[in-house]
Amino acid sequence: MPDATPPAADLESLVALFFSDAGELAEFESVDEDSCPAAYRSLLAHSAHMTVTVERRHTSPVDVVVVREKKTQTHYSRVILLRRQSDGRVVQFGIVRLALNTLQPDVRSEILSGKIPLGRVLIQHNVMRQVQLLGLWRVHCGAELARLLDCSIGQETYGRSALIFCDCEPAVELLEIVAPEGL
Repeated sequence: MPDATPPAADLESLVALFFSDAGELAEFESVDEDSCPAAYRSLLAHSAHMTVTVERRHTSPVDVVVVREKKTQTHYSRVILLRRQSDGRVVQFGIVRLALNTLQPDVRSEILSGKIPLGRVLIQHNVMRQVQLLGLWRVHCGAELARLLDCSIGQETYGRSALIFCDCEPAVELLEIVAPEGL
């Protein structure tokens, strides 16, 4: 397999993977931790997997729903939602871009199946990983994000961009946006 370009978790390039007009998804404004409301800061400003964080916050395991996906020789990308198992409510939107050559075949296969959240797969397979927070974002939902999160166009929420290193290699680029209700 050809070497993959090292992931960088650039917000614009992640959004452009699935949205030709970024405004359909959202408007993004970079914020620092102090500008992020406490409830959102506790969900986003850390170096842990969002799967674990949202499950703890919502006291419910979550399921992944793959909304859209793309695969090339070197990368697998997808738009996902995380839904609480307790009531089916969407608690997170995400865009993921994974460098395929950075994971063992069994781990890669389980991620590609789209049945288990990425973080849980990495944890269950004991992949040595480090999550690096790259940025926090104030997000005003565009039409598509509002539809997926079941909220109003223009509603404010927050998100983050992050990079996951697997076995010391940059492997996964992430944009993660938490649902605005219930905080």
